[in-house]
Amino acid sequence: MSQPTPAAEARKVSNWNVPNVLTSLRILLVPFFGWTLLIDDGQQAHWRLVAWAIFFVAMVTDKIDGDLARKHNLVTDFGKIADPIADKAITGMAFIGLAIVHDTWWWWTITILVLAREWSVTFVRLAVASKVVIAADTLGKWKTFIQGIALGGLVLPLTDPDAADWWHTPGDVLYWAFVACLVVAVVLTFWSGVQFYWGVWTQRARLRG
Repeated sequence: MSQPTPAAEARKVSNWNVPNVLTSLRILLVPFFGWTLLIDDGQQAHWRLVAWAIFFVAMVTDKIDGDLARKHNLVTDFGKIADPIADKAITGMAFIGLAIVHDTWWWWTITILVLAREWSVTFVRLAVASKVVIAADTLGKWKTFIQGIALGGLVLPLTDPDAADWWHTPGDVLYWAFVACLVVAVVLTFWSGVQFYWGVWTQRARLRG
């Protein structure tokens, strides 16, 4: 009797597993994160801290569910679809929320361009998944990591005008440090996007050939 292939075994994995539960949790956290970030137009420091905590939990569970799925062979079709959606939903809410809080042209420009790139890559990845497999590379992982650091830092109430006097200078320094991280993340976002589309094009060209 022939042994089942790894692909066949993966298809038998139940959707009711820990990685998928964590992924679903991230999706459920998105509206709560957005609500806490935007209470009183983002001017309430304690709610900004709550928003940061929710964002932190979402980023940590993203790492955990991926590691668990690979380690214990719990990869499912649901997870393949829901995981990138959960990632883009929480970071997208962070971009949109921060753009609303700061309401500057450069925040809105960055938000629109980054979200267009992120969601287009996600949709293309899902659309061609059956024919072309583009694995996450090192550049993409660095993009995700730095993007999470930048957005998480900027969610914090670093420039709260009601903070103690001694905090104003370090708060401003940290704010601009996280803005610098955001600039790096944006560059990596578009660089990795170019690499992704190049990878899709070359693989499809190879298949046609």
